[in-house]
Amino acid sequence: MYRILVSDKLGAAALKRLQEFSDVAADVRIGLGRDQLQEIIPDYDALIVRSGTQVTADILAAAKRLRVVGRAGVGTDNIDVKAATMNGVVVMNTPGANSMATAEMTLALMLAAGRNIPQAHASLKAGEWQRGDFVGTQLYGKTLGIIGFGRVGKLVSERAKAFGMEILVYDPVIMEETARDLGILLVELDDLLAESDFVTLHAALVPATTNLLNGESFARMKDGAILINAARGKLLDEFALAEALKSGKLAAAAVDVYSAEPPGDENPLIGLPNVVHTPHLGASTREAQRDVGIQIVTQVVSALRGSDFTYAVNLPFDIEGNYADIKPYLELAETLGRLHAGLADKPVKRIEIEVYGDVVGNLVRAIGAGMLKGVLAQSSDVSVNYINAPILAHERGITTTQTIGINNQDYPNLVASRAIWDGEERLLAGVLFGGSEPRIVQIDEYRLEAKPEGLVLVMRNLDVPGVIGQVGTLLASHGVNIGEWRLGRVCPGGEAMSFINLDTMPGEATLRELANIEAVTHARVVSL
Repeated sequence: MYRILVSDKLGAAALKRLQEFSDVAADVRIGLGRDQLQEIIPDYDALIVRSGTQVTADILAAAKRLRVVGRAGVGTDNIDVKAATMNGVVVMNTPGANSMATAEMTLALMLAAGRNIPQAHASLKAGEWQRGDFVGTQLYGKTLGIIGFGRVGKLVSERAKAFGMEILVYDPVIMEETARDLGILLVELDDLLAESDFVTLHAALVPATTNLLNGESFARMKDGAILINAARGKLLDEFALAEALKSGKLAAAAVDVYSAEPPGDENPLIGLPNVVHTPHLGASTREAQRDVGIQIVTQVVSALRGSDFTYAVNLPFDIEGNYADIKPYLELAETLGRLHAGLADKPVKRIEIEVYGDVVGNLVRAIGAGMLKGVLAQSSDVSVNYINAPILAHERGITTTQTIGINNQDYPNLVASRAIWDGEERLLAGVLFGGSEPRIVQIDEYRLEAKPEGLVLVMRNLDVPGVIGQVGTLLASHGVNIGEWRLGRVCPGGEAMSFINLDTMPGEATLRELANIEAVTHARVVSL
């Protein structure tokens, strides 16, 4: 039974969804203090939060059982993602569920600031009729600069085009081809600021984007431009923005997010007459609140079950497409890693991975993480997963290389790996039959097709008559049943490699007798 703690308001639909999982026990504890959370978190497998709960390094250190932190929303500012990664905790968000709400909020703020709607509303309520004081600017024919072109940025672009706006985009990770296909113009940040009548922020908050817009940025903007921020408050310097608004450099701003929330009296934007303020309402629609809650609940349970890690922000690889299509290759890589660790005489120090084929060529980083997980699984004193495997490997001095080779003639998608330790090495290669069934197809120079499952006796022997009978008889005499025996050899009369699936673990006495068979040169049992 998985225990999940919900520490922020999630919504009735999401809580109902939690109750529908037969393998989940959920506790809802809203308003926990830091000490309270730290005290109870060791009892839980997963934690679901919004923006209120601060998931600090101390909390994560205390959460020995914790495997997943789910954020109902996009931003993970309140979660120490680095500490979570070090502890092998998956951090997930819901980037798509509230994108539409945030995009619509951006357009609403743009219209409100451009047409002075809040100011006109307040004036009329005060008994005034000052039409001439609130002459605005229309969107049609204007240039909109979008900083950050993820889901929200794209939705804003589509809707701004309907208003007849020209679109400029700054996003360092967007390719020119993608921009052309979407009918947008990709430009440098300085050019966007200089040419845009409206500028809207939709970038993620990371160290590189903190105060992305500052005094120098505002000085480069077009005179009379309008700024909208419905992303993150710390993307801009609020004091510099206030000065640009006071001086008339910028005509107006619309702000839904703040560097500190709620904003205090020290916030320089509060009280400025040409600023439209809302209290972080970007995702606050009934539909978005419902959807992010249901989505994060589903994601967290899937992650606990190991069936899906889509939208995990700290995976060391990207998930493109359906995770179910990726998972078999991750498991194949993990199996190869376990086999490497089990066959090596000493701790593995280096893994050289080479993949062949169009499918695995797109999964090289994922395969690397899976293989490291397998290598470390049996020898680590902490739980190893895809999240922390690269970190733990680095701490142990294990290095990796990952390359893409020319398509293999024998198999459409092949994963080859060479483990190196103390001057010795071993080559393993594996494939998926039918897209899901793992097979070991090479051990060193020996070709075979073996099922890597359960207990496996890997044996090197002289290719002479009677060896198979001797080994089989010995195992049978000790009550060890053989499930399947696969053998590969380079040439008749040389050495051969056997991959023997066993139903039970041979005892020490059995293994000693096996080693005493003259034709057997090496034998080891590995649990896969």
